[in-house]
Amino acid sequence: MKTLVLYYSYGGNTRRIAEQIQQALNCDIAEIATVTPYTGSYDDVVNQGQREADSGFEPPVRPLDKNPGEYDTVILGTPVWWHTFAPAVKTVLSACDWSGKTIYPFATNGGWIGHTFKDIERTCAGAAVKNGLNIRFDEDSLQTSTAHIDRWIAQIKEG
Repeated sequence: MKTLVLYYSYGGNTRRIAEQIQQALNCDIAEIATVTPYTGSYDDVVNQGQREADSGFEPPVRPLDKNPGEYDTVILGTPVWWHTFAPAVKTVLSACDWSGKTIYPFATNGGWIGHTFKDIERTCAGAAVKNGLNIRFDEDSLQTSTAHIDRWIAQIKEG
């Protein structure tokens, strides 16, 4: 079974968790990056993110160095932007055929996950989307226990 950790991270929190999962599973990892990085103040980026999420915008992303189509299992990481996955994640999810794949989603957020996991399930038609992991941060400080994260990773190992 080939496994890929695929993630988008704006501020680094999602990257941190993705790298932890990748190390624990000893699998491949790929970062989703927008062609044009988000810039400006935190409020500017939040407002732009809201407009993009609300409109269904799919920002151009850089080519991935791994092809999700070549993997059986994809561990998908995203920050929560306005109650759903980040627009850059939508760009990649919309471009791939998820038929027959298993997806384990995780989402980093500051307090409310919204409908992120349901949106991933809807967008990844044909995939078996497993129980997601909601990871809470207070700015850069992890609030979810590492034991909770480790238990979720152990479930992936068990298949």
